Amino acid sequence: MPAPALLHRIAARVVADAERHAAAFARRDPFRHVVIDDFLDADYAAALLARFPPFERGNARNEAGELGGKSTVERIRGLGESYAQLDDLVQSAEFLDLVGRITGIPDLLYDPDYFGGGTHENREGQDLDPHVDFNRHPREPWHRRLNLIVYLNREWEDDWGGSLELHSDPRSPDDRVTLVTPLFNRCVIFETTEWSWHGFGRITLPPERRALSRKSIALYFYTRDRPAEELADAHSTIYVDRPLPDRFRAGFTLDERDVEELRVLIARRDQHNQRLYRDITRLTADLERSQAALYGGRLGRLRYLARRLMRPRG
Repeated sequence: MPAPALLHRIAARVVADAERHAAAFARRDPFRHVVIDDFLDADYAAALLARFPPFERGNARNEAGELGGKSTVERIRGLGESYAQLDDLVQSAEFLDLVGRITGIPDLLYDPDYFGGGTHENREGQDLDPHVDFNRHPREPWHRRLNLIVYLNREWEDDWGGSLELHSDPRSPDDRVTLVTPLFNRCVIFETTEWSWHGFGRITLPPERRALSRKSIALYFYTRDRPAEELADAHSTIYVDRPLPDRFRAGFTLDERDVEELRVLIARRDQHNQRLYRDITRLTADLERSQAALYGGRLGRLRYLARRLMRPRG
């Protein structure tokens, strides 16, 4: 079992200020979240950055199965000693209790699969449409409750894109957006609900900074139950496609950059539609197989006839 001493990987001030962070988390602006700077011990955060996996090692395919500008490594324990220590830390009772105190969510569960989590690296041109996350663990009957992200970027500016966007409602013309700049050793913890919309704008780095990428470690936590008012049917990630930029108005003349932006927006919408079509096709096939099993054979035919006879007429 992980030793209690592992909690020293968290900066001592974070533990001492847990009540202040809890008050910030509870404000619901636009939904419950807290930003904590200098989250990890400084030397330990530097060690995680030094051992961050090369882009080529991760899974760089998007949800459509195409190679893209994002690379992820889910099973972080294999990335060296510093990441093995992180894995020990985040599953320890002491760490789960600390996060529970900050968020007011008790009995948090660590995900040994790191499904969708782990190290994330995003390169020039990558973005992430506003979305709410999948709400159930894919293998366990658990409810997804929290995202905890630690950023590992020594320099970053909001003008470069890539800053975390927390949306009140991206489908509304009155959408309010809170930006979180992904700076080194900055941690953001936010609830995972049907209204925790988040994403980030397209990364567009200055020519002299093109070698940079957006690096982070994403950790997701679950519980066996959740409040009744937060319950919803199980679903995968739900995206809202970005609208056309404000500059696209009647009489506007497109340049090459505008055409490329339109191409990306249309391709992204097509990818989302294709994913939905695949989900519908799979569900339809599952339903047909279930019906075939139910109505197969003599007993199945009797069930079918009984249902037909009981069906309302007129």
